[in-house]
Amino acid sequence: MALRGIDVAAAESPLMRTPLDELVDLLDLEQIEVNIFRGRSPEERQQRVFGGQVAGQALVAAGRTVPIDRPVHSLHAYFLRPGDPAVPIVYTVDRLRDGRSFTTRRVVAVQHGEAIFNLSASFQVREEGLDHEWDAPPAPDPESLPTMAERMKAYAEKVPDFVLRPRPIDVRHVDDPPWIARLSGKGHPQQMVWMRADGRLPDEELVHVCALTYASDMTLLDSIMLPHEVSWEQLRGASLDHAMWFHRPFRADEWFLYVQESPSAYGARGLARGLIYDREGQLIVSVVQEGLMRLVRSRR
Repeated sequence: MALRGIDVAAAESPLMRTPLDELVDLLDLEQIEVNIFRGRSPEERQQRVFGGQVAGQALVAAGRTVPIDRPVHSLHAYFLRPGDPAVPIVYTVDRLRDGRSFTTRRVVAVQHGEAIFNLSASFQVREEGLDHEWDAPPAPDPESLPTMAERMKAYAEKVPDFVLRPRPIDVRHVDDPPWIARLSGKGHPQQMVWMRADGRLPDEELVHVCALTYASDMTLLDSIMLPHEVSWEQLRGASLDHAMWFHRPFRADEWFLYVQESPSAYGARGLARGLIYDREGQLIVSVVQEGLMRLVRSRR
């Protein structure tokens, strides 16, 4: 299979396939007409489609209509309705602008005849210009931190099975994860998380950008919970909108540090911001997301 004419090798046997193989397949959309693509969801018992999956697939659809020498530099998206994991998602692309330096695309994701997500993305030819960045904060090496599976061993009897399954993204919290921090009274809406694709990705730049877009929706809303003694079981939470700016080239299968903070929560919504640095300390991506954080009151 191919994302843009580049062969994406699949494992020879389904038994040898990894979660990352599955992610690459999910990002390999089927083109069913000019500017129309179809994506699927993984076969797992989820009530709704993971927001990072829809964002990543929508960016693939947009990128398929753009010359390869114009990488994405920003995206802005709204999550409109919960996605149904049991049926395919159709992505329609509007070619809004093809300029000399910039290309703009709008993508609408549709299920059951209704829009569930829309995305605007801008692509730019590479140019020279001013160059500066904020320094990365000090953080321990990712290899020195426990994996998510190691963190979850003590909670294996208290969490759903899908939480414990292998994931395509290796996630390692620098400090206690929210489900531990809220019990220890950390009280600060800030956290740092190392991430990378759990395996080797194809060399095509669009694959890495879309894989990181997928990962960017992971853990970010957790930072909103840190000052509060609540768990996800006590919240109705969902991504509402999502924005990303891609500053420098990167590989999503190499470690990146996701520095996250939440400046505000109010009105059943919370705002979270993230800066993503590569292993060398270069700022590669900035992220902002607002999420629904509605307290679920018990019924008597």
